[in-house]
Order: sequence, then structure tokens, then C-alpha cells
Amino acid sequence: MQIKLSKAVFFLLPVGIPLTLFWIIPNLYSLGISFTDWDFMTTSFNFVGLDNYFDLLTQSFFIKALLNTLYFGIGTVVPTLVLGLGFALFFQKNFKGSAIYKLLIFSPWVTPTVAVSIVWSLLYEPEFGVINTVLGWFGIPGLDWLQSSKTAMLAVIIVTVWKLIGWTMIFYIGALEKVPTSLYEAAGIDGANSWQKFRNVTLPLVSPTTFFLIVVNTITSIQAYDQIKILTQGGPSGSTQTLLYLFFQQAFEQFQMGSATAIAFFILIITILLSVINKIIGDKWVNY
Repeated sequence: MQIKLSKAVFFLLPVGIPLTLFWIIPNLYSLGISFTDWDFMTTSFNFVGLDNYFDLLTQSFFIKALLNTLYFGIGTVVPTLVLGLGFALFFQKNFKGSAIYKLLIFSPWVTPTVAVSIVWSLLYEPEFGVINTVLGWFGIPGLDWLQSSKTAMLAVIIVTVWKLIGWTMIFYIGALEKVPTSLYEAAGIDGANSWQKFRNVTLPLVSPTTFFLIVVNTITSIQAYDQIKILTQGGPSGSTQTLLYLFFQQAFEQFQMGSATAIAFFILIITILLSVINKIIGDKWVNY
């Protein structure tokens, strides 16, 4: 037993040492900072306990950032799943040139978000941007995409969805390949049309993948930062200020590290809860 334990420790050390040094210790250090009023600029600080956490829950800017994060998450995840599944169904039959189209749709995922956001900021330009130009061809007045609080979040969501579709599509293609064709044939014999086959065969069998993608894409949306920084800087009037961007502002603009690390732990808690839900329901699907 002792020999087996020694072997286990030996094999865990290569992973355990960097995990401890670069994740566990920094997180514990950050947790300690969240209980202080450290201003990031000096070495002195006061212990304030849970005041940072309770104070955030009473601040309107935190509640607004939390609601913005929820809005951004739903607005990103739902279209991504619908479009990703739609493209996967479209490419289910490998027609000529389909591999090239798949590559084009997937390419935004591997493109750096900063580069993508810079290009989209040019597309959104009110006077000379391509999007408003195209709208003008159809007699639709152009929008102040990034300058208006009414459309800024929508603009960021569009960019994020465009980037995530290809990644989501790849997962759905893999899930669709595992659906037995015999089930479609049996449904056809029973008189099911295309919609009924999709609703009663395809959707139930790809539902584990759907749930996995909901959780992962939601976590991705919670951690979105680059596109918001490049496109809107959290504005106008805080309309695109999510929890992660609020963390950045509190830490490196307001120099309130105690409050900032408390926000970071709120994000961590949400992420852990989503991961646990994914694990529990995922295990139930496997056992089922």
C-alpha cells in the first residue's frame, strides 16, 4: 500500500508542483487580498473581512455588470448553439467543397480575438463602415453600433457569436455522426417527416453535446474581455460592462484591489457552479 502511494505521489508531482505554484497559491493569495482594502500602489492595507463582498452586492454598478453578463451570456450562447447546429446539419452531407467552407467558418475561432475585434470595429464604423453601407443599399438607416448604449452590447454579441460558431459546429458534427442512421430509417417507415425526425431523433441524441456546449460557451462568455476592451471599453454608459471588465476597471483603473479580487471570486464561484452542473448532468446522461 505504501509503495502504491509513493508511486502515485511520484506521478502526481509533475502536475501537482506547477498547479500548486501557479494556481493554488496565487488563488489563495488573491482570496486574502479580497479581505483587505489594498490600493495596489502602496504596501500598507487594512483587513476588512467580508466588507468588499457585501459592499459589491449593494452597489448598482456591480448589479448592472452582473445583469450585463447574464444578458451577454444568453445573447451569445443561444444564437451560437442554433447556428452551430444549423451549419452542422448543413455540412452533414459532405458535398463538393464542404471542407473549405467548414474551414472558413471555423477560422474565426483560431484567429486572435484582438485582431478580430479590430476588424469588426472598422466594419461597425458609422460613416464608412461596411455594415452601414450595406444597410444603406436597402434603404435602412445606419446605426451608431459602438457609440450607442442601445446597440453596443448587440454589436459585441455579434462578434462573439461569429467567433464561436465554428467551434460549436465541430462539436455538433461529431455528435451527428454518432446518431445511428437506422433510427432515421425507422422513423421514415413510421411516416415521420424531416421536422419530426429532427425533433424526435436528432435533438434528443445530441442533447448531451448541447448541454456541454451551453456550459462551456457560458463560461467563455463570462470570461469575455478582449472584444469588449477593443470595441467599447465597457461603454457607452456601462452598457457593455461585464463582471470581468468591471474587475479590470476596479483593479487597474480605480486601484481597488480588494474589491477587484472579490469580483474575481464571484466569477470563479459562477464558473465552478457551472462546471459542477455540467459534471453532474453529464454523468447522468452517460449512465442513462
